Amino acid sequence: MTQTPVAPAVAPLFTPFKLNGLTLPNRIVMAPMTRSHSPDGVPGDDVAAYYRRRAEGGVGLIVTEGAWIPHPAAGNDPNVPQFYGDDALIGWAKVVEEVHAAGGRIFPQLWHVGGIRRAENGPNEGVPPASPSGLFKPGKQIGAPMTIEEAENVIDAFATAASTAHRLGFDGIELHGAHGYLIDQFFWAGTNLRTDRFGGDLVARTRFAVEIIKECRKRTAYNFPIVLRFSQWKQQDYAAKLAETPDELAAFLAPLVAAGVDGFHCSTRRFWEPEFAGSDMNLAGWTKKLSGKPAITVGSVSLDQDFFTSLAGKPAERTTADLGRLVEMLARGDFDLVAVGRALLQDPNWVQKVRAGQLDQLAPFDPAVLKVLT
Repeated sequence: MTQTPVAPAVAPLFTPFKLNGLTLPNRIVMAPMTRSHSPDGVPGDDVAAYYRRRAEGGVGLIVTEGAWIPHPAAGNDPNVPQFYGDDALIGWAKVVEEVHAAGGRIFPQLWHVGGIRRAENGPNEGVPPASPSGLFKPGKQIGAPMTIEEAENVIDAFATAASTAHRLGFDGIELHGAHGYLIDQFFWAGTNLRTDRFGGDLVARTRFAVEIIKECRKRTAYNFPIVLRFSQWKQQDYAAKLAETPDELAAFLAPLVAAGVDGFHCSTRRFWEPEFAGSDMNLAGWTKKLSGKPAITVGSVSLDQDFFTSLAGKPAERTTADLGRLVEMLARGDFDLVAVGRALLQDPNWVQKVRAGQLDQLAPFDPAVLKVLT
């Protein structure tokens, strides 16, 4: 298929990029977005077709919705896909096949919800939540702290899922370490009160993630990309921060880099917001500068409001002004890749329209699209 020439105003978005052993055709990533359209945890043909449409639309890299790792307390929704079990893995193999047939590249996002889980929710109803210190958020106890053995079992489960992804032909993996879920609960001082090897100061609290990264690397390949998604904010507290200063962020990132992570997906609610005073760089910009590793930015790209506001029922209006700002930040080297979420749910051909400079054809986000796979 002959591609439309790239409009000069968006040209930086359409240059190739190499992430470890994987070459991407452009800088646009489909952000992971929970869809809950996989009954009993099994992604069906409709899920495979949904991802294929985004690959056909020109997305450089697809990061799937979060998938439960093989641990009994990992999930909290029976309609979110699992990354274990024969039926689910047959479904994921079909997803990979369809995306690759369309010329796409795809990572699964490997997920454990930790202390956010409710025991009464499936899968595995009745299994209590697993969390570093038995906390949902500071001061809210929801169970007992994980033992060392339980933490090591979760590390093994992440690595097993990584090995499975490699075997199924995925192009890399993303570890979900953001938004107040399990890995992030180990990062966050408010939910990690441990005094063993998985607790302590900001650097010490990275140990759980460090061991996951090392074990995932051991069970995959040296050139298999491993990306970690992290955030300052938590769904338990939007104002929370892991790092208050650039020096603290540098200290946080260093052990993760040493463990072998290939890049960081820096989750913010609005990509244009500066992370620290005195600079207009966002979290991804600071992360790339301080770690030397590729960084993915994300947050309300081409929309006028963040996801949580739109969930309240207010549609997000299309805005093209922020695309100019986004391209400017990418061109000056703040970050390397741009994750797009709701805009790609609304229109699988968003990338093609941006490539052609047809910004007037970009549609505003309608929350109704969350109910169906289009």
